[in-house]
Amino acid sequence: MWTNVARAAGAALLLSLLAACGNNSGQDVGKINVDWTGNDIAIEAVEDPDVKGVVCHVAFFNRSLIDRLQQGNWFEDPSYSAIDCAASGPITVGNISTRAGGEEIFKQQRSLIWKSLRVTRVYDQANNSLVYLAHARELQLGSAKMSLSVVPLNGQDVTWQNGNPVAATN
Repeated sequence: MWTNVARAAGAALLLSLLAACGNNSGQDVGKINVDWTGNDIAIEAVEDPDVKGVVCHVAFFNRSLIDRLQQGNWFEDPSYSAIDCAASGPITVGNISTRAGGEEIFKQQRSLIWKSLRVTRVYDQANNSLVYLAHARELQLGSAKMSLSVVPLNGQDVTWQNGNPVAATN
């Protein structure tokens, strides 16, 4: 009897840990089923917290329980992702970093401990554009899997709350 209780507790713990890998701060837009095992591609809308009027859509792979049982690697999803960002109205740029390393605007765990999907914004001052990079951060080996999207600010209705850095250098 105790073995059945232990199995049930282990299964409940496993399911709660798997659910924790997928929590997010984006808005769910859609989910496309890609195979019979229940694997799917999730699409989320991510608003830039410091740039009003810009929305990014991020797509990433979610592994099903069946795939996890078949393939192993219980607590991890693949690093692949795609991103596209666009102006959704007038743009108001708040207090953003103009450093070359940019700043992270979105993070989602893709494994229990080791891996996360991130979106980083970099301001390209020479071209007056916002560059958004979706990438995986892995603790052990890193990852070269990435996707890039650019929102040009020239020709857009843009308000800079802290002054336009392009105008300041001209």
